[in-house]
Amino acid sequence: MDYTRLSDANVITQKYMDRLLIEARYIDSVVADTSIDFLGDTFSMPVMTPAFSHLGNYEGREHNGLEEYSMAAKECNILNFCGMMENDQFKRIVDTGAKTIRIVKPYADNSKVKDQMQYAESVGAFGVGMDIDHIFGDNGYDVVVGEDMSYQTADMLRGYVEMVKIPFVVKGVLSASDAVKCADIGAKAIIVSHHHGRIPYAAPPMMVLPEIKKALDGRGVKIIVDCGIASGADVFKALALGADAAAVGRSMLPPLETGGVNGTRDFINHVGDELRYLMSCTGFAKVADIDDSVIHCL
Repeated sequence: MDYTRLSDANVITQKYMDRLLIEARYIDSVVADTSIDFLGDTFSMPVMTPAFSHLGNYEGREHNGLEEYSMAAKECNILNFCGMMENDQFKRIVDTGAKTIRIVKPYADNSKVKDQMQYAESVGAFGVGMDIDHIFGDNGYDVVVGEDMSYQTADMLRGYVEMVKIPFVVKGVLSASDAVKCADIGAKAIIVSHHHGRIPYAAPPMMVLPEIKKALDGRGVKIIVDCGIASGADVFKALALGADAAAVGRSMLPPLETGGVNGTRDFINHVGDELRYLMSCTGFAKVADIDDSVIHCL
């Protein structure tokens, strides 16, 4: 028996999501509006890009994958995220015109954390944040592409929040406990995620989402979900269970690799179209109206 696969959080997550079924409510329904207001701006849909790092130039194209999916995000008018990179690469992403949140790794070199966040703000980032689920590795603190990571306290995170004037996002939240701490330090949003299975037997984000939503009630913190989001149906389920938005992840890579900006744009728009269809078929005219009354679990 393959016990490694049994502990794979991605497999567990997919199985849980597949158990969530949607009931239809056609009578009195209208064509839905997928637009959202999010952190002070308006976007075409509650679909967001993932915080990818280290994507190269596919098929010899001029721009690397990070820049291409950012261009697609701009065309689709969705919120864009990016991950680990140096400042010059981030500047190229900002120059695409996409409204982008930069997720910074928890570097042991705290001056680098601060420099990357302050630089992002100086060149027009929509927001900044930290990837807390990369703190630990197999042998203690994590090492990512040769860079040492280190612990992050609530006081350290509060310091980053207070250092910048743009929204701060914490990525890698997978408990109500961490979610409340994020609200306490002033984060404007969290990403509920196990980062493609960084810990074995991780709870599926959508399983812990209702508890997180309840814990954050009235705190004004936006909730984004990722891990396994590949369709409008997945986004719909996340919204129904309490998220404000969902980020497509590895499902975006094949159209990005083969189709570049156009392929990624078409994929994102397809996800948005399926979301609109499901909203229309379930009686929810607006994203904010969606609730869990149409969700059934096998």
